[in-house]
Amino acid sequence: MAGYGATSRQRQRINAVLFLGPACVLLFFFFIAPVIVDIFVAFTDMGRTLRITELTTANFERMFTRDRRLAQTLVVTFMYVLATLAVFNVTFGLLLALVTTAVPERVGGFFRSVWLLPRMSPSVIYALLWAWAIDPNERGLLNQILINTVGIGPIDLMNDHPLLLIVVANGFIGASMGMIIFTSAIRAIPEHLFHAARVDGAGGLAIVRHITLPAIRWPLSFITVYQTLSLLVSFEYIWLITDGGPFYDTTVYALYVYKRAFESGQYAYGAALALMLVLLGIGLALLMWRFFDMKRLLQTPRIEVH
Repeated sequence: MAGYGATSRQRQRINAVLFLGPACVLLFFFFIAPVIVDIFVAFTDMGRTLRITELTTANFERMFTRDRRLAQTLVVTFMYVLATLAVFNVTFGLLLALVTTAVPERVGGFFRSVWLLPRMSPSVIYALLWAWAIDPNERGLLNQILINTVGIGPIDLMNDHPLLLIVVANGFIGASMGMIIFTSAIRAIPEHLFHAARVDGAGGLAIVRHITLPAIRWPLSFITVYQTLSLLVSFEYIWLITDGGPFYDTTVYALYVYKRAFESGQYAYGAALALMLVLLGIGLALLMWRFFDMKRLLQTPRIEVH
């Protein structure tokens, strides 16, 4: 028996290496190693020439004492993440899921497929469509609608309401993930709960409040945490649509890091800014993990098997 136990443990170790080994290698080279390199570069004076002449903490001193743009960037980031998350990625995504699961399945499936088209399209195409829609001249789609229907316009969203523009542009495409996750969660709720509620005289809003929302608590928590961290580090559509302008009005923190490192050639300072973003993301993730009690989601179900 002792020999069999040793053989079994050895087989478990081999299986762990075979199945987890490739994942661990990829995790190290694509997640851990870049952070290590970033930490090293952040304490150097690397510039556009990629030469390192000294190790220094000047980048962090500049960040906390002399960078006048940093405070504005943090405020823009906070407003952008909060508005996009609350209005679109969670609330609007949930609304889409509720509506598409309340109509016949074919109709709901078709609507969800159409809504996913921007997500499946190249980012440049999506940005070009927004550039056409918000064109400040009369040929812009939004101005054509306003002029021909209500007689207002033309308006210039790019210069007058740039933060609103990036929130809406990112929110419409970001709501698709929440829509899919929430739809799956709603479909998993046992049908007899809805039937029993209707028999008891519950209306649509009461069913959503007392049955649907409590049943999808964990998907709601997951989407909130995931999308918050995603919005914090993403800048792709902002860069393509507004390039962070006008006058840094839509420059979020992640885009600011990119501009400092790759457009200005200040690689060491960009690395220092990126390191702060990593620490901010870790702290925010731990805080939200604790707030939403996500540990309970990963607990082993207490099911007795006979």
